[in-house]
Amino acid sequence: MELVDAHCHFDFPEFDGQRASTLAQMTRLGVTRLVIPGVRKGDWFRVIETASMSDRLSYCLGIHPWFIGEHADGDLDLLRRLLVGGGNRCVALGECGLDRLRGDLSQQLPWFERQVGLAAELELPLVIHSVRAHEEVCAVLRRAKPEVPILVHGFSGSADQAKKLVALGCLIGVGGVITHARARKTREAIAGLPLDTLVLETDAPDMAPEGVAKGKNSPLYLPRIFEVLTALRPEPVEELAMALTENTRRLFGWDKGISK
Repeated sequence: MELVDAHCHFDFPEFDGQRASTLAQMTRLGVTRLVIPGVRKGDWFRVIETASMSDRLSYCLGIHPWFIGEHADGDLDLLRRLLVGGGNRCVALGECGLDRLRGDLSQQLPWFERQVGLAAELELPLVIHSVRAHEEVCAVLRRAKPEVPILVHGFSGSADQAKKLVALGCLIGVGGVITHARARKTREAIAGLPLDTLVLETDAPDMAPEGVAKGKNSPLYLPRIFEVLTALRPEPVEELAMALTENTRRLFGWDKGISK
């Protein structure tokens, strides 16, 4: 059984000094690969360098809504160059998006729209951060109609919101939020979605599962998230694992097996 962590900030300082050991432990747990998202220009080259340490690591680059104030228009040109030059290791644009809880949506919106357009131009998958802004994200996607695979990572919302995103062709990132009993709406949403719309992730070191300290999440907890997901879903364990892996492969354009 193989699992893939589709969204893990493995470049963050929380993993300094333990990346090699974490990769080794991942192997023993059946976590075969992970994708490292870049969130701002100041981190992009660190993301690229981190991903270069193993064939099991891929990355994407984007400008996260929290950090738009650090960027100028020219940074989108640099982003384009890095995405074009990333080769097979660079698998998407992201993460980008909208966040109602941190910052001003009216300021975030132009940066999100331009990155959606850039992903469409480069024919790259798109990784979206959406917090209390699913309606606005849907509106942008309806206008832009990007014909690329899309992941709304770390989904935390209702069944109705999830269905609207899925109707626009989005895949839904399933993370540690489903391990918390209080997240009833999100657990119900994930339980009811079509299997081919789900992608597994940790968002480590953030989005810690139940019982894990804030900021201490790790790709090593991916099997725990998967175990909770098996309790929410009707599919047999092996079928569920295979489908999640296939969905991730399809999202990022991995045409062959993902084990390295």
